[in-house]
Amino acid sequence: MYCDLAIIMARKFFVGGNWKMNGSVAQVKELVELLNKIDVPANTEVVVAPPALYVDRVNQAVKKEIQVAAQNTYIKASGAYTGEISPQMLKDLGVNWVVLGHSERREYFKESDEFVGQKVRFALDAGVSVIACIGEKLEEREANVTNDVVARQMKAIANEINDWTNVVVAYEPVWAIGTGKVATPEQAQEVHGFLRQWLAENVSQEAAEKTRILYGGSVNGGNCKTLASKPDIDGFLVGGASLKPEFVDIVLSGQQ
Repeated sequence: MYCDLAIIMARKFFVGGNWKMNGSVAQVKELVELLNKIDVPANTEVVVAPPALYVDRVNQAVKKEIQVAAQNTYIKASGAYTGEISPQMLKDLGVNWVVLGHSERREYFKESDEFVGQKVRFALDAGVSVIACIGEKLEEREANVTNDVVARQMKAIANEINDWTNVVVAYEPVWAIGTGKVATPEQAQEVHGFLRQWLAENVSQEAAEKTRILYGGSVNGGNCKTLASKPDIDGFLVGGASLKPEFVDIVLSGQQ
């Protein structure tokens, strides 16, 4: 039954572009012009995440085939939380995605696994879909505890939610983010396969088959097609390359 379901409901290729804390009015205009020229394939979903200051500007200017995400939201709808934004505010703007749990949020802003799980639940409850980021540091990779780390991070999310329909998981080995180092396609597939098995064993077989698992970590126009060919890599969350023309090649890399 599930095998038939998996064949009928193939996972839609997904490419996210995380602009991080980069951009200006001029650069945002150039990036939107680039995005609007992309002939987005029917089986590919594209979501870009500008800095909060530019989210509404991008959302109003980009064509409807490309969606917009915030890079972070808080666990309250409103209130005295200076500097934060809520998923309810995103919905008010017609923005339906948010990136949560990115390694930079975990590392620099000390977000715990549990806090990330709470943020995922609150965003989903507000009707905002989530790109949930997980991944191990270099010392954890070298200590051969990668699976333990990503399982712990996944469990913190699973403890908070029951329905994974509107969650996309992004596996980003921290040692490969912005370093130019890339997990080999085999290394990436190994972790993606483990994550899918984890979902099957800890959530449901249906969640394992339907949840898209992205790879992030120095993805570029040169390596995207090889990575995309792996069975459990359903797309990418792209950092630096999302600010360059090669983002077009990455969006098209699911066409194989």
